[in-house]
Parts: sequence; C-alpha cells; structure tokens
Amino acid sequence: MPYSDQKKGTLIAFTAIMFITPDSLFIRLANINSWNLIFYRGFIPFLVVFLGLLIIYKTKLLKEIISNGWHGFFYACTFTVTNIFFVISIENTNVANTLIMIALAPMLSAIISFFFLKENPDKKTWTTIFITFMAAIYIFYDSIQLGNFFGDVFGFITATGLAIGAVVVRSAKERNLVPSAAIGKLLVAIFAVFFVENFELVETDIFIVPLMCVMCVAIPFVLVTIAPRFITAAEVNLFFLLETIFGPIWVWLVIKEQPSLETIQGGLVIITAIAIHSYMSLKKNTN
Repeated sequence: MPYSDQKKGTLIAFTAIMFITPDSLFIRLANINSWNLIFYRGFIPFLVVFLGLLIIYKTKLLKEIISNGWHGFFYACTFTVTNIFFVISIENTNVANTLIMIALAPMLSAIISFFFLKENPDKKTWTTIFITFMAAIYIFYDSIQLGNFFGDVFGFITATGLAIGAVVVRSAKERNLVPSAAIGKLLVAIFAVFFVENFELVETDIFIVPLMCVMCVAIPFVLVTIAPRFITAAEVNLFFLLETIFGPIWVWLVIKEQPSLETIQGGLVIITAIAIHSYMSLKKNTN
C-alpha cells in the first residue's frame, strides 16, 4: 500500500531532524574557529551531495539547476544565510537559546505562507504565534542581561531563514530544489574561505568535523529540502521542535552546559504552545 503525501512528508522530516539533533553538540566539541567550521560545513556537504547528484543527473545536472529558476536562486540564498548564522548563533549564546529561537520557525512559516501562498492560518495558529513571540521576547530580555543577545538575534534570523526556505520549497512542489540547496552549501564555503586562517584539522577534529558535516548537515539538508513537497512548510518546521528538545540534552549530558532558568521557562512555553497547536491541527485533520 503506497504512502500518502502526509505520511511521506512526516517520515522524511522526522528522519531529517533526528539526524540533526547532535549537531549543536558537535559544534561545541569542535576545536576550530567559527569561519573554519562554517567552511567545512559548507564544502563537505556540498561535495557529498554534488557527487550524488552527478550520479543521478549526470550531464543534465546543470540544466536541472537552471530549470529551478528564481525558486532555486532564492532557496540557495536563504540556505546560505541560515547555515552561516546558525553556527554564529551557537557560538555566541547557549545551545538551548539558539534552538528555542529555531522553534519559532513553524509559526514564522505560517505567517509567510499567509502572505505569499495564501494559506490562511486559523485563530488557534494566530494565538500560538502571539504566545511564542511573547516567550521569545522574554528570552531575549534575559539574554541582554547575560550578554547573549547577539547570539539570540542570529538564532532568530536562522529561524526566519528556515521558514522562508520551507515556504519557497512548498511554492515549487513540482521542482527538485536539492541541487539548489547544494549550490547554497557551495556559497557558504566560498563566503567562509575569505576568513579562514588555515584548513588544518588536528586531533579529534579530524573525526568530529567530517562526521558532523555528513551526518548532521549533508543528509538532513537533502531530506528537509524534499519534505515540503509533501506537507506544508509549517508542518516541516514543527519537527525542529525535536531538535529544541534533544539538542540541549545532548550538550548537557556531554559537556554540562546548562541553560538559564528564563530560557527553560520561555522554551517550555514555546514548545507547549506549538505542541498543543500541532495536536489540535492533527486531530482536526483526522476527524
């Protein structure tokens, strides 16, 4: 029995996010500076996915990239910004803060879809949007006191980029934007290379960086690019809540980084609000 689009999209998005959950921990464990890390997080995934695309499309790959048009160009650009700002955010605030900002992506997707795809959110979605933004402001205020505001802002920009990217994919369901995402990764590497002091990987970085780039970056970005073809952009981004929950747990278990009380409080409000919204939406769709 063939899977429905809803089941396909859900399975793909879930698998992608489970691969992503240790990403923040790997970033913390890496001993290279931010721009070196950003370079490798762009170049290695690009190389892996590009080789895969060459096997699939062969000489037609360039044509496939060009045929994506403005959707592909815009997706590559948002993908580039999101990938760069995520690393900068992680290294300038608590992991929990960054991931809680990313938890806002589903609501941001709903807002953007309302304006550009005419997918009108219902009252409970607007209510959830209001609650999550108030909680985010609460976390931002706490971060100002702790000196983490810079990292939180970049976390919010990352969430916005994820939301925009998912809406772009949703608006071009008939197209395969994975080649455009690969170009986005290449742009990340090209931008970062101007700030890289040296390309040497030493000690544990020899294993940590390549493993992170393949397992937590290359595989998930392909799956996250495919998922919105089957389910809405907001639904795809809802799965990032799993990273919000598991990401800080990995970091706390391994390196004992504990989020502030305000971050925990604000994060619980955001996660609870979105979880209730998701449950109500799923219940409505199954009735």
